[in-house]
Amino acid sequence: MDYNILLSIIDCRPTFYQIYKKKSSEGFQSVPYVIALFSSMLWMYYAFLKSDNTTLLITINSVGCFIETAYISFYLFYAPKKVQTIKLIFVVIVCGFGLIVLTNQLVVKASKRTHVVGWICLVFSLCVFIAPLGIVRQVIRTKSVEYMPFLLSFFLTISAVMWFFYGLLLRDFIIAIPNVLGFSFGVLQMVLYVIYKNADKGEKKKLPEIPNKIIILEEHKVQELTEQIIDIVNIMHC
Repeated sequence: MDYNILLSIIDCRPTFYQIYKKKSSEGFQSVPYVIALFSSMLWMYYAFLKSDNTTLLITINSVGCFIETAYISFYLFYAPKKVQTIKLIFVVIVCGFGLIVLTNQLVVKASKRTHVVGWICLVFSLCVFIAPLGIVRQVIRTKSVEYMPFLLSFFLTISAVMWFFYGLLLRDFIIAIPNVLGFSFGVLQMVLYVIYKNADKGEKKKLPEIPNKIIILEEHKVQELTEQIIDIVNIMHC
């Protein structure tokens, strides 16, 4: 399962267009994309282990891996601090995913491998939904929704609902359960967008004209005072 594909497509246009314009990914986080790639790889592994009714999972997550890899590459190209993202990729993708596959194949019994990987997928699906909480915190702190597009939150909610019923119909609660949290976070983000979308408007107001008049009046007084001093000095010299 990878509901992140649709979300990534929606998020790509505003987010990466801003990165391209700024020629820098500063202000944006790579964590959601790395976690999403990790989640896609895990769900593909789960689908291969389960083997039945998994065509949709394999197809969608294959596309998801390609898209998230492209996004991470784009992010790295414009990232001012590439080392942090590269370290994150190495720890999460190389070490994390490799360790899970190796341990599951060598330690866990064949009859329980699907169940074990399924629960790991469930946990990291929750992480995918929790990852945008950093953006939510930023929105509350800055009172600006610049980095949280409404369409991303909207399709997060719709996607969570669809995948919930898909898992319910297949009686696969590993798929259904995480999307309850996904729906909750999607609604939370849309509520925050409605609250803060106009918060930054009206901050840049024109200065009133009275101070300008006061400044002009003060300058006029200074000029008059200067002329009076010059006159006094001339009289004293006379």
